[in-house]
Amino acid sequence: MENMVIKDLDLFNNTYNKKKVLITGDTGFKGSWMAIWLKELGAEVYGYALPPKTAKDNFVSTNLANVINHQDGDIRDNKKFSEYVNSVKPHFAFHLAAQPLVIDSYNNPHYNYETNLMGTVNFFEAVRSCNSVKVAVNVTTDKCYQNNEWIWGYRENDPMGGDDPYSASKGCSELITNSYFKSFFSKGETANIASARAGNVIGGGDWADNRIIPDVMRAHESKNEAIIRNPSSVRPWQFVLEPVYGYLKLAEKLDKEGKSFSGGWNFGPAAYENYSVGDVIIELKKHIPELKLDMPELKEKVHEAGLLKLDITKAVNILGWQPRLNFEETLAFTINGYLDELNLKTNVYQSRVNQIISYCAK
Repeated sequence: MENMVIKDLDLFNNTYNKKKVLITGDTGFKGSWMAIWLKELGAEVYGYALPPKTAKDNFVSTNLANVINHQDGDIRDNKKFSEYVNSVKPHFAFHLAAQPLVIDSYNNPHYNYETNLMGTVNFFEAVRSCNSVKVAVNVTTDKCYQNNEWIWGYRENDPMGGDDPYSASKGCSELITNSYFKSFFSKGETANIASARAGNVIGGGDWADNRIIPDVMRAHESKNEAIIRNPSSVRPWQFVLEPVYGYLKLAEKLDKEGKSFSGGWNFGPAAYENYSVGDVIIELKKHIPELKLDMPELKEKVHEAGLLKLDITKAVNILGWQPRLNFEETLAFTINGYLDELNLKTNVYQSRVNQIISYCAK
């Protein structure tokens, strides 16, 4: 049965079976989903992250602490993190530990920059110090690009930038990755490294503050009205497994084909999948008609991009990766994930595995 499950989940040519894989930020949303997928692929999964923020977090609801090898730790602690990496001796390392929210970056810019810049430095320093690491992927965001509110998608060679502290910190993280590649990882038997950029990632298990779907689901659970901000903003909505599939596919190519796959990679929806916050609300209402919503006009708000798209041509043509879900399927997977959590009789870990199997079958 175990081999059957791995086969149903494996889009990566048996790359991860029996391999040690380190994930920073495994208590986070994407990191926890990645950990589940890798565990079911037969990997020996190690995580390093701050403790989960709430009892609702995907890491907690899936009981991941008892499924993988996890170490509580702050990515800003260079010594502790480096010692952990060298004790684990992983083959693959994925860096997802970060301050992930635009609004929080305004509230505490120092922590934002310290975590997202020096956290990246600490990650690559640990990789440099550990000879077992053959592949290292730094996960950033679509917001790393200098956003000109263009109607076309940003390509991997477009300038880094960012006006708000979060976006600027992620642009810096990309520059750090490029610097480490050129300075330390471009030659010889060094690790093969790359960076990965994704859009607005959604799915069951995300309960972060100031995110549209978690906010709506919290209001639904408590039978309150959800306040919708920026309903006209267009975002590259993705079900969480879309970028995770991209990260794992990228690491597979780095492992098997080497440094020609270094550099930055975009993982976003198809170019014609352009949907606003308001479009998301319409889909949510189809699944949960009783939702209570309010969309006031905000007179004063922090700057946040109105239009941001990624060009995924490079990943499609060179990696062989492409989105597997359309917009309606993305929202259906997402809502079903939340509803499984809210059903106290559901085994949430198995629910996640079932969604991975369904995703891989698309």
